[in-house]
Amino acid sequence: MSHTFDSTVLREYDIRGIIGETLGPDDARAIGRSFGSMLREAGGRKVAVGYDGRVSSPMLEHALVEGLTASGCDVVRIGMGATPMLYYAEASREDVDGGIQITGSHNPANYNGFKMVFQGRPFFGADIQKLGEVSAQAAWIDGTGSIETRDILDEYVNRMLEGLDGIDAGSLAGMKVGWDAGNGAAGPALELLAARLPGEHHLLYTDVDGNFPNHHPDPTVEANLADLKALVAEKKLDFGIAFDGDGDRIGAIDGQGRVIWGDQLLMIYAEDALKTHQGATVIADVKASRALFDHVAKCGGKPLMWKTGHSLIKSKMKETGSPLAGEMSGHVFFADTYYGFDDALYAGVRLIAAAARLGKSVTELRGAMPDMLNTPEMRFQVDESRKFAAIDEVSARLADSPADVNATDGVRVTTQDGWWLLRASNTQDVLVARAESDTQEGLERLLGQIDEQLALSGLERGTSVGH
Repeated sequence: MSHTFDSTVLREYDIRGIIGETLGPDDARAIGRSFGSMLREAGGRKVAVGYDGRVSSPMLEHALVEGLTASGCDVVRIGMGATPMLYYAEASREDVDGGIQITGSHNPANYNGFKMVFQGRPFFGADIQKLGEVSAQAAWIDGTGSIETRDILDEYVNRMLEGLDGIDAGSLAGMKVGWDAGNGAAGPALELLAARLPGEHHLLYTDVDGNFPNHHPDPTVEANLADLKALVAEKKLDFGIAFDGDGDRIGAIDGQGRVIWGDQLLMIYAEDALKTHQGATVIADVKASRALFDHVAKCGGKPLMWKTGHSLIKSKMKETGSPLAGEMSGHVFFADTYYGFDDALYAGVRLIAAAARLGKSVTELRGAMPDMLNTPEMRFQVDESRKFAAIDEVSARLADSPADVNATDGVRVTTQDGWWLLRASNTQDVLVARAESDTQEGLERLLGQIDEQLALSGLERGTSVGH
């Protein structure tokens, strides 16, 4: 019997929906059948399956495993944990051909979804559309797969600690760090990790609770960092680290409570990594500050601006052999001595390592960054049928402009005042805008240019909407 998904759940980077409305166990079973059939067809057989701390996750996991085994795939169940723990299970084992994590990421508690890896590469875009077609046609392979359970938490934490290899433990002994797991799936791994790290560590909200009783687990929203800021101030800590709901995105603050945004974190990581990888390509998405690209070049690296989206960045890293990449949203990818996937726990370890190797506190490193005036990410509703067309119109109008126009992902325009960006979201019916300048007057002029272009396409910035 075939299965058709709700039109809203098959996204660009993952599958995501609202439990009981657009997503349920029948969808999970069909995902298992279709993903399993596609993997069997490609010569694979064994799939690792994990899930986050949401209330609906165990139910979806049960149905997903049913679907996978019915397609003849053998399943390795790794249980509840962070998304990067699932990525680790897939990347570190020769006998595992694919992986599926059940997670709603940073979405509200009534959402859930699936992030997938297929034979060592991200499964996204056309792959997800094909999964939908296989399901609608019931083009499934039949079989009877086996199920085994593996506890890899200890092994995963030990692997992350290798991020401190070569650093004198004495130089880390005085470091004091705050951590906020936000009641997300990274909590148990964080408890184990902090117990094994040198230095002093203070933890918040490591109990996994899919209702997120303390604050929403999205570290890119400054309001969600309030408890971490209070902890860092009260205990006089060196810096603080926060995670999203499934542990693949990092947020950070320095010892003075200043937010270290995704592109600023990447400046620190790049300065550290380029000491041993001179000339290497460092990738960041189009929303990142000019200060980052300048800093990478100054440190002897090749800065590369690329499209937003963790799957797109991972693919570009493989293509260019890049040892490091990151996004404004807090996804950071290390492929120098790690696997190239986004792991916020490991990124936390690498922030400790970078401060030790560079011989500067995180607060000093944050303080040395140029003061740029930039807007937060502004997102505003635009009809799905208009969003890409509007960007094409802006691009066409700017074709003869004297400004420097980068069309890698939407339109990023650099002028004497700084730069502004307009792009269509791949996952929502929104346009995303951002601008950055050295001066308030310059920022106003840049925002004026965005508004002018939108008006010419019959749109306006209007009220910003959430994720």
